[in-house]
Amino acid sequence: MELTIQHQESDSQGAFFLSNAAGARLAEMTYSRTNASLIIIDHTEVDASLAGQGVGRHLLDQLVAWARSSGTKVIALCPFANAQFAKDASIRDVLK
Repeated sequence: MELTIQHQESDSQGAFFLSNAAGARLAEMTYSRTNASLIIIDHTEVDASLAGQGVGRHLLDQLVAWARSSGTKVIALCPFANAQFAKDASIRDVLK
């Protein structure tokens, strides 16, 4: 499945998300910005219709790629994101 994940940030809140054709969010990983170079991942949610398809991990992969390219460090308070960082050492370089 090809996913088009979008990124939106406004003020100190941001999200990586996947929407349907009507614009409703089917999956999202949200974060709060603490300063210019640090964010806290606080929530991940994936619609039941996409369960088991790796959508949450795709959201995290996009966030990690963005963090690397923008020089942003990450704190993962979201249980899902935290578990993924614990499982995969290759993405831990973005952690604070």
